[in-house]
Amino acid sequence: MGVLAHGLGGRSDLPLDAVAAIVGGGTAVAVSFLALTLAWKRPRLDPAGGRPLPPAVAGVLDSPRVTLAARALVLAAAAFVVVVALAGSREDTANLAPWALYVTFWVGLAPASVLAGPVWKRLNPLRTLHAALCRLTGARAEGRRALPPGWGYRPAAVWLTAFVWLELVAPGRSDPRLVGALIVAYAAVNVGLALVYGREWFARGDGFEVYSSLLARLCPLGRRADGVLVLRTPLTGLVGGAAEPGLAAVACVLIGSTGFDGVTRTTYWRDNVDPADPVAGTLGLACVIAAVAALYTAAMAASAALTGQDRRVLPGRFAATLLPIAFGYTLAHYFSFFLLEGQMTVILASDPFGTGLDLLGSTGHRIDYGLAGPALIAQVQVNAIVLGHLAATLAAHDLALRTGPAGGAGRGQAPVAVAMVALTCAGLFALLSG
Repeated sequence: MGVLAHGLGGRSDLPLDAVAAIVGGGTAVAVSFLALTLAWKRPRLDPAGGRPLPPAVAGVLDSPRVTLAARALVLAAAAFVVVVALAGSREDTANLAPWALYVTFWVGLAPASVLAGPVWKRLNPLRTLHAALCRLTGARAEGRRALPPGWGYRPAAVWLTAFVWLELVAPGRSDPRLVGALIVAYAAVNVGLALVYGREWFARGDGFEVYSSLLARLCPLGRRADGVLVLRTPLTGLVGGAAEPGLAAVACVLIGSTGFDGVTRTTYWRDNVDPADPVAGTLGLACVIAAVAALYTAAMAASAALTGQDRRVLPGRFAATLLPIAFGYTLAHYFSFFLLEGQMTVILASDPFGTGLDLLGSTGHRIDYGLAGPALIAQVQVNAIVLGHLAATLAAHDLALRTGPAGGAGRGQAPVAVAMVALTCAGLFALLSG
């Protein structure tokens, strides 16, 4: 099914001058770096700051009853999707499960997390299942052994790599029966691992919860070290400065996968590669992720050489500053997909088993493509990529001022700025060369 194969619709009719957009985007990132070097002389993003929310609002958001009700609702919705996947229509165009997984959940999770915080940690149905099993069996919620500290986010990086391969490459990925079976298998494996390593597994090993929680660092709603909910300057959650194992791998997978999605829409790929060839797709995905990782590693190595810092520490320390790029790429590549094809989840949910029901009043409706015209899509796509790189440059500069040697922030960030310009131009090229 082509519409679920990739997150990006057709771009050939977008009203943009590709060369001007690429040059302009790269120039904007370069100029912003120079401006930051001259005007941003001290750290301004304070992880310990923020304005506390009114007690009544914070009380509702932290209410155990609200959490319990929301988790029960999400668990019921997930179970419903699995039942429809396994017992509903075998046709992907008539079964809501592929649309619910690839569009509503996967694409919608990114903006929901950036706007509302780590929503999947709060709602995760796997946490609900794990808690229920612990109560039924008497198992300890903390598990039988500690999660090895060296793992960090690496298990999540593996899961996310597997999912983006499924979404972008795997044959038959939209088969409802396959979708249902994979959801059940994913739940069983992760709940089983949580029984061994405790509920901390979800924060490090559940790819979707990690994805949501990391993007939530961009959210203006945050939590201070003392647990108080605060409104804070966006990007504040990116400058903690601690090296986090596996975080760079997660970020490179997210950026590389959306970059690969763009590559598959270029004229060169369409003319020379069979889109149904899983070998070519797998190699292409691996190469783009590897290229992003190599560029980031090289930039960090050059920065370490210029500032005298430990080159083994810098990649983990600055990895969080890649998250705005990952979100920008996601927004650029999936905006129209979510807004347009995402309507199918609601349309199909009205009559989930094809029995003639009209539960939501949307049975028989068709996608309204008038919700997003070419001009709006083009503006969102280009601005998302450019602004994502600008935000990453700003966060990296502030973190360099906070953790690097005195007076060395501008010099040390020069290789990072070059990498940002290169990624901006490459991202826009892949986006606009279809």
